[in-house]
Amino acid sequence: MDAKQIKKEKKRKRRQDLMIQQLEQQEAAKRAKILQNEEQKKMNSEEFKEVSTISIAIPGSILENAQSQELRTHLAGQIARAACIYNIDEIIVFDDKPVTNVTTTKMHQIETSDGVKIGRPCVIQFARILQYLECPQYLRKFFFPIHNDLKFTGLLAPLDSQHHLRVTSEFLYREGIVTNKPHPKGSFVNIGLLNDVLVDKQLPESIRVTVKLPINSDVKSKKLRGIVVSPSEPRKTTGIYWGYNVRIASSLSQVFSQSPYEDGYDVTIGTSDKGSNIHSTENNSLKYHHLLIVFGGIFGLENAVENDDNLTVDDPSLLFDHYFNVVPNQGSRTVRTEEAVLITLAALSEKIKANQNPPEFKYKDLIAQSEDTGAHNFTEPMKRKNKVKRDKNIKNLSTSITSETDENGSKKMNLDLSRFD
Repeated sequence: MDAKQIKKEKKRKRRQDLMIQQLEQQEAAKRAKILQNEEQKKMNSEEFKEVSTISIAIPGSILENAQSQELRTHLAGQIARAACIYNIDEIIVFDDKPVTNVTTTKMHQIETSDGVKIGRPCVIQFARILQYLECPQYLRKFFFPIHNDLKFTGLLAPLDSQHHLRVTSEFLYREGIVTNKPHPKGSFVNIGLLNDVLVDKQLPESIRVTVKLPINSDVKSKKLRGIVVSPSEPRKTTGIYWGYNVRIASSLSQVFSQSPYEDGYDVTIGTSDKGSNIHSTENNSLKYHHLLIVFGGIFGLENAVENDDNLTVDDPSLLFDHYFNVVPNQGSRTVRTEEAVLITLAALSEKIKANQNPPEFKYKDLIAQSEDTGAHNFTEPMKRKNKVKRDKNIKNLSTSITSETDENGSKKMNLDLSRFD
């Protein structure tokens, strides 16, 4: 057999392996869909309790310790990755410096689930990057106009969160944005599929919603129907991780006082090199329903307590149920906050125990798989025709490439960037 035949045989074998892998993926997706249908019938007859949550609070001032815009973006990306890996439900960005002392810095603002918040640039940029990374890719162009805070987010590793679904994913729930298309009995929502889905409620245009699709729905159908549900429902019913919520607090005391949960946080943990050794805590001894873990900035939690006029204590350990040192024998003089987050979440994973765990997630074959893990999708990508109208509140960058032929007969590419305001 000559070299040409060997090359041809290798090419044929490679195509065959790709086809086998694609068939295996399709069969796995079919099995997962059957399981999802069976589980959904059980869900309809059951009542699901509120799932226990984990929140982390981090000072926005840690971005000021980064020497460049790229490093600040990378630092925020590290926090987002750690939160996604350990299924964090809420990230609180708080200011550990008194705003009254900020005289030369212009205050910035950002829109959150609690309304428009105002804060120092480092706090707002931190929150904006966290929000951007959590948002599914097909929705980012609608919710995040071009902004200098997001200039280098393209350099970050993707979160690859389970709720970042592809156009071919046939999962029961999807995130979407309400479009401007009118309907007498409902609203059309762009959920990242070929066509918009009609939901059962008339909603304001351009808001983000969670949509539940009916069983055995065809994602390519032009007459999709769905219902709007709470963003917490997917995790309660299927066990899927549905991203984190970003909250801004202007001081350390507001981290506690402005909790989104009715009874607040039942277990609070502070981290410091002055705390007790976390490894001396027994496994599964910290039982919680809403857990809060607070991290200090460059000068620790002591600085945040000192700068908060609403606090009457001098010792930060008095604010928490537990005060831990997560690296008791550290070789470096300091542990950076982004390092402490990952170390703490890893160390606490065996020490804490939720009162109400979500159900086991069984539908991994129906959601997006990262190319980095070797799970490739060999189907042709589908192109969406229906688009959300860009109004004054939604800005989008549209890129078009055209080719022209110059005098010498060679083609040159023209890149046209037009911005919709």
